[in-house]
Amino acid sequence: MPVEPTPIHVSLVVPAYNEMARIEASLAAILDFFAHQPYTTEVILADDGSTDGTAETARAMLAGHPTARVLTIPHGGKARAVRQGMTEARGELIAFSDIDLATPLHYLDDLRASVLGGCHIAIASREGIGARRLDEPGYRHVMGRVFNLLVRIVVLPGIDDTQCGFKMFERQTARAILAASRLYASADERVVGPRVTAFDVELLFVAKHLGYRVCPIPVIWTAGEKSKVNPVSDTVNNIKDVLRIRLNAWRGLYR
Repeated sequence: MPVEPTPIHVSLVVPAYNEMARIEASLAAILDFFAHQPYTTEVILADDGSTDGTAETARAMLAGHPTARVLTIPHGGKARAVRQGMTEARGELIAFSDIDLATPLHYLDDLRASVLGGCHIAIASREGIGARRLDEPGYRHVMGRVFNLLVRIVVLPGIDDTQCGFKMFERQTARAILAASRLYASADERVVGPRVTAFDVELLFVAKHLGYRVCPIPVIWTAGEKSKVNPVSDTVNNIKDVLRIRLNAWRGLYR
């Protein structure tokens, strides 16, 4: 008789693109955190076509961990890496985190408790009572708040932080949202370099559109060193993405 695989409770998807400078430390922290949890886990390092040895280093580190693996896709940007990782994740709960671990991993416990308590999606928020931003340059904070104001006006009233890269979904919720979302879903949509996008905004917009409950969890977040965010070009791209979401909604593409 074939042995049924052990059910996975929490899957963590971590996108990476040319992250040799921190891949070892970040993966070690993730593996150590999960080793101390009472539930079954899965780690998917979603390598976005790195050219610096990130994937090879990650595979070597994860070789002795049967529920941790590297998923390599042709370079298509963070959004596509996260999408592919979430699509292949087997967990009852599916989370994703930025590789710099700017949001400490222990907040997974709070997100998990929120989802198990009735929320379909729990998102880390750098706004709200108890939330703090550490070491964030002033110009990035101002630009981020202006962008969030645009997001709340155009597509997502009531959510004060859509861009924190730390979120958790029920598996069926994640599947439904990914099936309905449009941004960066096609391999024909070319992305060059470590481009930051507003795919998080679309995920949450679709979630609200489908009637899912989204619960923000205030976190203490530290701005990562060696950030790949380009304040000008990424802001322009994000604004374009938000306008595309609104246009898609007007055209009825999220039905």
